[in-house]
Amino acid sequence: MSTPTEGLTLGGVSAIVEKKVLTSRIRIERKGKPVFNPTTGQYEPGPPVVVYEGPGALFPADGPSVVLHLAGQAYVDDTRSRYRLLTPLSAPVASREDVVRVMEAADPAAVGRTWRVLDIGETATLSVVRTTWIDQNTQRTGGTP
Repeated sequence: MSTPTEGLTLGGVSAIVEKKVLTSRIRIERKGKPVFNPTTGQYEPGPPVVVYEGPGALFPADGPSVVLHLAGQAYVDDTRSRYRLLTPLSAPVASREDVVRVMEAADPAAVGRTWRVLDIGETATLSVVRTTWIDQNTQRTGGTP
């Protein structure tokens, strides 16, 4: 007797997850190259570069955390709002300090919020989607960017 999942490949699972789970549209941006301002004589941040825009999903990895500090100093990657970003395996790997923005989502309160990438996307020899740890930048109500 065969089961409904018999013969289902890892690629088949990825396709199902991409279609049924990665239902929001997200954008990953990276700092652009510095641009010289002749008026000030200084280099200024250039426009951000879109690394990826497409299907994805975000979810909290846990509730707000309690972080202990030594001598009042926070750990460099201290975060109180840790989330996970899921993207297709075909999406580029996000880099530390990239910015993730929700462009479209079923929950209007998520649209326009941003997160910073804490570390490059995880990888494994057995993956269905790419997982990236992120920390929320913006916390506000409403659904407009």
